[in-house]
Amino acid sequence: MFRIGMLTSGGDCQALNAAMRGVVKGLCSKRNDVEIYGFQDGYKGLIYSNFEMLTAKDFSGILTMGGTILGTSRQPFKLMRVPGPDGIDKVEAMKHTYHKLNLNCLVVLGGNGTHKTANLLREEGLNVITLPKTIDNDLWGTDMTFGFQSAVDIATEAIDRIHTTATSHSRVFIVEVMGHKVGWVTLHAGIAGGADIILLPEIPYDVDNVVRAIKSRTEAGKHFTIIAVAEGAITKEDAALPKKKLKEKQEKKGYPSVAYELAEKIQNRMDQEVRITVPGHTQRGGSPCPYDRVLATRLGAAAADLILKEDYGYMVGIKNGNIRKVPLGEVAGKLKMVDPKADIIKEAKIVGISFGDE
Repeated sequence: MFRIGMLTSGGDCQALNAAMRGVVKGLCSKRNDVEIYGFQDGYKGLIYSNFEMLTAKDFSGILTMGGTILGTSRQPFKLMRVPGPDGIDKVEAMKHTYHKLNLNCLVVLGGNGTHKTANLLREEGLNVITLPKTIDNDLWGTDMTFGFQSAVDIATEAIDRIHTTATSHSRVFIVEVMGHKVGWVTLHAGIAGGADIILLPEIPYDVDNVVRAIKSRTEAGKHFTIIAVAEGAITKEDAALPKKKLKEKQEKKGYPSVAYELAEKIQNRMDQEVRITVPGHTQRGGSPCPYDRVLATRLGAAAADLILKEDYGYMVGIKNGNIRKVPLGEVAGKLKMVDPKADIIKEAKIVGISFGDE
């Protein structure tokens, strides 16, 4: 028998099911002796040997389904070597489950923290293949992660819908977009939705510059402004602080999120009404867009090909439209940030979008 373990870890997103389907269909099209062990709720299932035996039929009809049929959870990498209240050594427990089930390979779908743990398991001698999942698109080694384009579509629609009410009431609207420590979703949704100001974690902003951009629009006869702000956006003042002092300052602020702090600062500087919209987890939910369905299927099929060749220790990514394998050791612990000097930033500025930095 050819035994494959599979789990989804970290935050959910669109196309997780599509990617797992791609893996299973790719394996079962070549072998008829495949056993699938689906670990429930991410690494937690592997730690506590909580799994379900699955067949190819379980992966039929899930191409368009959001979320993950296996369930997921967050298991912080920094705590993987730290025993919990139950005293269990998580790493040894995962290795024990793997060997107890006599798995040929473990397939892991996840983002940055997930890949750190996957690489740890590889270093511990397990056969691992990973697929790049995250709406943030911040995984190093791949141009695109599945879930990203679906999130961009949803965030863009939110900005689109804000336009009519912002125009009707001549207001400043702040739309807070997800993305953790990077601004990929905000950048793409902001441009696609016609945002006037885009604020990213990679480009610290000055509130005075933001207000200046708003007033400039008003003077030009445009009586509303749409601001797309990433949840991790930061001011120039805060960006200059050491990490410890920045964390202390953020804990004392007491704002629900960055959008609320920004709104207060803008409101204190001008009379125009400011409103906030936070699409939140809607950006991670629902059915994957066609692009993500195609990408996830391609990545899943390529992962199946590596597994059949017993070529382990890689993340399957995409570069310049072509699927490629990337050593896990090169992926783990690296963030793919938006380059402030990238062409897409320059081009956005050419069409008049402000990033609050000048």
